[in-house]
Amino acid sequence: MADRLYLRHSTDKQTDARQRHALAPLLAAGAPVYEDPATSTRQLSLDRAGFTRLLNEAAVGDTIRIADAARLFRSVADILALRPVLIRRGLHLRVESGLLSGIDLASDDPGTKMMVNVLAAALEFQRDMISENTREGVAAAEASGKTLGRPAALDPDQAAKVVEAFGEGTAVKALARQHQVDPKTIRRVLDAAGARELPEQLDVLPDLAAEQQQEPDPVITLDLPGLLADGDETVRTALASGRTIRRGQCHSLRITAPLELHRAALQQAAALAADAAGPAERKAHRVYAARLTAVGRP
Repeated sequence: MADRLYLRHSTDKQTDARQRHALAPLLAAGAPVYEDPATSTRQLSLDRAGFTRLLNEAAVGDTIRIADAARLFRSVADILALRPVLIRRGLHLRVESGLLSGIDLASDDPGTKMMVNVLAAALEFQRDMISENTREGVAAAEASGKTLGRPAALDPDQAAKVVEAFGEGTAVKALARQHQVDPKTIRRVLDAAGARELPEQLDVLPDLAAEQQQEPDPVITLDLPGLLADGDETVRTALASGRTIRRGQCHSLRITAPLELHRAALQQAAALAADAAGPAERKAHRVYAARLTAVGRP
């Protein structure tokens, strides 16, 4: 039979120093410790990772020791679910401080059951009162104009400077480095000031489409299969300046021309892609289309 110690605190700002003080002799004796840090009592004890590990490792006759009852349960529903498990596994539960010290809360007798239920109801009432007082305090603080939560990373003067610098062209990441904050903080400040909104008159933005239309058609060099050039007089005339390249039993024309001219050549030879065309003609059309696709969609 071994002692197993269970520690729990509700938030990451709390510590288990008081619990360790109450369990100091057992800690000095080397009793194993199971913890559930930053865990609310609204999560039932049987659903907590640390306490579940304790149950899995405990043997019949072992004693679970806690500094006070609220570390393990704080509601009637919790203790009603917990006691049958402890009794079925043959485990004991003892509180090391307060009026309940020395009493096995897992004892299966009517008196202990009644006492534990009354204790759980009192602890649940205490927890609910703490929550209610907290809500009332928050409401009173908000009504008096106090700002709750974490303080702002940037004061109003700094926020104004951020907005001004952003308007002058300073990047978000540069502003974050300058003020030693996360870029998300800078974006929140800018969004709150409306500094990142799109202008209402979109015509003040550059007409990128018009600029793109004014760009000259690129000049590219492609090998045009001879079957395509020979199949149409218009194409053959337009590509007369191309250099003939012999390849085996066929030939190609290496053409340097605007992209639009290559597209026109492919369109003029569309008949060679039809089912009525021969295999060589269809292959020639397919090869040229693939070459043209590689440099720009036809």
